[in-house]
Amino acid sequence: MISKVVVVALYAILVVVIGIIGMRRTKSFNDFFLAGGNVGPWLSAFSYGTAYFSAVMFIGFAGKVGWGFGYSGLWITFGNAFIGVLAVWALIGWRIKKMSTEYGVSTMSEFLEKRFNSSFLKLAAVLVIFIFMIPYSAAVFMGLSYLFEISFNIEYWIALTIIGVFTATYIILGGYKSMALIDVIFGMIMVVSVSILLIFTINKGGGLSGITQSLNDINPGLTAPVGPPGFFPLFALVFLTAVAPFALPQLVQKFYAIKDKKSIRIGMIASTFFALLISFVGFFVGSTTRVFIRPDNPDQAHLFHITETGAAVPNFDRLMPEVLTNMLPGGLSIIILILILAASMSTLAALVLISSSAISKDFYAGFINKKASDKTLTSLMRVMSGVFVFLAVLLALVEFDIIVEILGVSWGAIGSFFLGPFVWGLMSKKITKAGALTSAFLGLATCLILYSIGQGQPEGSALSWYYGAPGAGTLGMIVSLLIAPIVSLPNFFKANKTE
Repeated sequence: MISKVVVVALYAILVVVIGIIGMRRTKSFNDFFLAGGNVGPWLSAFSYGTAYFSAVMFIGFAGKVGWGFGYSGLWITFGNAFIGVLAVWALIGWRIKKMSTEYGVSTMSEFLEKRFNSSFLKLAAVLVIFIFMIPYSAAVFMGLSYLFEISFNIEYWIALTIIGVFTATYIILGGYKSMALIDVIFGMIMVVSVSILLIFTINKGGGLSGITQSLNDINPGLTAPVGPPGFFPLFALVFLTAVAPFALPQLVQKFYAIKDKKSIRIGMIASTFFALLISFVGFFVGSTTRVFIRPDNPDQAHLFHITETGAAVPNFDRLMPEVLTNMLPGGLSIIILILILAASMSTLAALVLISSSAISKDFYAGFINKKASDKTLTSLMRVMSGVFVFLAVLLALVEFDIIVEILGVSWGAIGSFFLGPFVWGLMSKKITKAGALTSAFLGLATCLILYSIGQGQPEGSALSWYYGAPGAGTLGMIVSLLIAPIVSLPNFFKANKTE
């Protein structure tokens, strides 16, 4: 226990020191939010990757997906790496940077306003970002706090409060300048940690063949190409996590800050390999929850609740913390804590920066005081960062749902709103204002309506997958992507006739 406290304390000191260094180098709003728009490829690659993967993936997501799908959950790894990272960098990375220069914008909301000449769309974007980033941040806080609760044997609310105060301090100090510096360290910690975790997991399970045999004995579907829940639930999980990054503000922001086109090429390769490793280990270890956790084990009975039919249903958010804290020998267990802490801090930093900028830059400077000084905006960013962390911590205290559901509805709602207007707005000049507005609101409405219907479905049932968070988010994003060009179709014909 003492060694864990010492390592975490040293880790906290390192982060605060880098935060102070970042604060001293922060002279303007552009410095605070985009590090001056001059971030190199390696900083950008690690910043993107560490913002993509957090405690949400390692704790809630990998646990539930691994328990239900087994090995087939690894399809998510390939979707994350080759679509959510490689395709995003290759297809829209440089377009985003180029567009930000041409339009003179630094946020997605500003781009939508200028691209489609719509202040209403900008205001709606601000509201969507702020409203749905809060539960996503709360989910990250929850996952990290569960791990601290088990590792240090402290109450959940105490762990949550400590992490919240630490996060707010780190972000308020240096903004993106300190965040970009620390993300490299976070990324290296994650690479080393997951490599060690993979080795010990395979060894403890009796080798890869031993793990495979154990899963096959429990349910042959756990080693099949498509796990027991079926094709659509798996497709929805892959689509949700792989396609949403095309329009997630906290990931898109990395391209506003990147230096040049060469940095895009280098960063694309580095971040893809990073994503492959991190995501593979996360979902592989998640698939072993069935091997290492059993309802008939008296020491693990607290991880399950018994339904009216007598079935033992696990608390999915507690599965991975249990596996992770018991996977490595005592002296090495601190590695897992640092792994999740590193992954989560970067994600939280990205979410906080985007949400605070939505209020300060997009709303305040866009609608309230268009002549706001640079100093005022920077100060307001710091204040709103603290407010956002406070709201997310309050929501996390409620422990209102399982983490994978929170992630699903947050990613789904944001992706459903932004995917159509943002991606099509970047790719084609023929997309109209009507197409952008219709795709944004129909996509969001589809996601939220289906999600609300899914709340009444039994956990794990077929309808819960179709109408729950993964299915609702996936269908909402598909609607958003399809509607923008369909509504804009007359403009395509009009342009062709002119030519």
